Amino acid sequence: MTLSTCHAMVKCMYMESSEPKGGGVARNLSAAWAQVAAVVAAVDATLGKWLMDNYGIGLTDYRAILHLSRASDSELRIHDLADKVGLSQSSATRLVGRLEGKGLVARDTCPDDARGVYAVVTNSGLQAVSDIRTQYEAKIRELLESADRQYPQLDLAELDRSFETISELIS
Repeated sequence: MTLSTCHAMVKCMYMESSEPKGGGVARNLSAAWAQVAAVVAAVDATLGKWLMDNYGIGLTDYRAILHLSRASDSELRIHDLADKVGLSQSSATRLVGRLEGKGLVARDTCPDDARGVYAVVTNSGLQAVSDIRTQYEAKIRELLESADRQYPQLDLAELDRSFETISELIS
């Protein structure tokens, strides 16, 4: 039996065993998405608290300077940064203002478009990423490896099937 055959059988079994009559694929997808979103939200909340307690920086702040540190020339247009961290343009502008106030980011104008503004990670921002990254990744690993104990309110037994359902649509 091939891997794709096993994959199809598991999908079929899941849909037949977990779907109420008339629920169909849309209900399965809705349930899968809700479960993944709940796990991500729980882990993000814990990460945010951990970052604030240990480094005095919020999760979105850290993700923003991480994206900037990985960008060419360590800069992104604020619009592009907004897309990467999942914020609106105005929220990203406020985020950059907060980060600028902490000395982690500076603003620069776009040489080709005077209306365009770049967020540029500073040396302090690069240092913050360097100081945090290893421990941040270890914390993510710890939270995921102990998710059943850390988040008993979540039904993690079906999480692999939820990822599988979503993965089939995006791959």
